[in-house]
Amino acid sequence: MKQASRAVETHPFGSFVPRNARFLLLGSFTGKRSEEDILNGYDWFYGTKRNQFWPIMEAALAVDLKTKAQKQTLFEKLGMAITDIILSCERKHGSNLDVNLTNVVFNTDTILDIFKKNAIRSVFFSSRFVEKLFKKEFKAFLESHPDIELVTLPSPSPRYAAMSRAEKIARYRLLLPKLR
Repeated sequence: MKQASRAVETHPFGSFVPRNARFLLLGSFTGKRSEEDILNGYDWFYGTKRNQFWPIMEAALAVDLKTKAQKQTLFEKLGMAITDIILSCERKHGSNLDVNLTNVVFNTDTILDIFKKNAIRSVFFSSRFVEKLFKKEFKAFLESHPDIELVTLPSPSPRYAAMSRAEKIARYRLLLPKLR
């Protein structure tokens, strides 16, 4: 039986780094963008219909995050850069699940550049999966920068059901930096 070929996807959003960033939010890789997602404004990180990231952030920080501009303004106010740890990959089964991402190329140069040009104090991971990849891929960097705090947020994926949405909101509220 012949296996369907998979296309290599390159991350479409790059990174967003406000001036004087002190924090970095790392996700895994952008969700597969359907025509419906694109029509509904999926033009930035974590914007698929099912991903709960922005609704959780809205509730945790009591802000409105309907547009890309509002999201970027929030990250400017937080002093937080955002990018994903994976630059390019293929998807098994056309799935958004992190475990189905294969032939991964890490976003190493961009991430190291963010650290080089900013006084990053804390790295926030969007899941344990991302934390694990970061600790493996950036082991030498972490050993030479032991003062950087690593914080793992509950996954915003609806598949992560170990916590309710309300519990995720409470954890984000507790763990995220406060708005300035």
